[in-house]
Amino acid sequence: MESSAFYQNFVLGVLGGGQLGRMLIQSAIDFNIEVHIIDPDPVAPCHQIASKFTCGKLTSYYDVYEFGKNCDLITIEIENVNVEALKKLESEGKKVFPQPHIIELIQDKRLQKQFYKDHGIATADFVLTENKEEVKKWMSYLPAFHKLGKEGYDGRGVVRLASERDIDKAFDKPGLLEKQIDFEKEISVIVARNASGEVKTFPVVELVFHPEANLVEYLFSPAEISPEIEEKARNTAIQVVDALDMIGLLAVEMFLTKKGEVLVNEIAPRTHNSGHQSIEGNITSQFEQHLRAILNMPLGATEIVMPTAMVNLLGNDGYEGMAKYEGLNEVLSMPGAHIHLYGKKITKPFRKMGHVTLRDNNVERLKEKAEFVRNHLKIIA
Repeated sequence: MESSAFYQNFVLGVLGGGQLGRMLIQSAIDFNIEVHIIDPDPVAPCHQIASKFTCGKLTSYYDVYEFGKNCDLITIEIENVNVEALKKLESEGKKVFPQPHIIELIQDKRLQKQFYKDHGIATADFVLTENKEEVKKWMSYLPAFHKLGKEGYDGRGVVRLASERDIDKAFDKPGLLEKQIDFEKEISVIVARNASGEVKTFPVVELVFHPEANLVEYLFSPAEISPEIEEKARNTAIQVVDALDMIGLLAVEMFLTKKGEVLVNEIAPRTHNSGHQSIEGNITSQFEQHLRAILNMPLGATEIVMPTAMVNLLGNDGYEGMAKYEGLNEVLSMPGAHIHLYGKKITKPFRKMGHVTLRDNNVERLKEKAEFVRNHLKIIA
């Protein structure tokens, strides 16, 4: 895209007005980009800072189509959107990135896993299941994870089946049964690709998941892995984005096995929780890189400025109501701490309310800081 094209009368439409959209707007301001948002929640995190905010259903053909007609380019911050409306807009000449058929593929974990298999992308062994009865035929696969094909998000739609006794936890809908991996670490790579075919990866980050909520609790950048594993993970991310022929930003979550294998777990065609540290920790943030990619601008440098940890601020279990933040001042007193709150007034158990980025040249000290935040900053009601 010509650099002058988006300075005057250019509208970027974003489906979804959550924290990812909020941070994307904060980056878009630097480029003078007018951002319009659609979200079903009238008080979504973006509602006060978007150039225009539309309250509408993301899965409604009519709402998405009418919203998209008034935008020059449409992107997403969540996959659960009406793909048919996006396909129609694309057929009418609107630019939609990531492309609608890719969003459709990623909306269904069954199609996603089959895509890896068809394109020689290393992933965990799996079988497709139609219902709970079919899961019972695969007891030899246990321990395994049963995943809903559609509608799973942020840890929902995934259950661990350790033995036959857990079969009642299985979903009675189309899904997949994925063999449990004996992994050493869970890692992630953010990769960007623009319409000119330029591709850049961010350095590998190491993820630590919450044992109950099944979502990222904190991460470290860079991951403590060998240069060989770093190269293998980054090359795997490039393999995936090239196979998709995708334009935009892609988060590729992977398992590093104890045998040194790198296996793709899941992908997200958008900015992602495993890239939040890039705002303070890398030369270019994932949000700026997403904009550069979809606008076909040169991609930014991704090198690490300083070792970084990112701690998700989750609503404490047992609390629901107007959010109160305990320990905020203690965290703000730590050198290298930067707090991002997402504009959500109401807290719920494990709801993502914000994150803290921590920077330190000493990796052990960084880990101590992350533990301090995790143990002392509480979100209650």
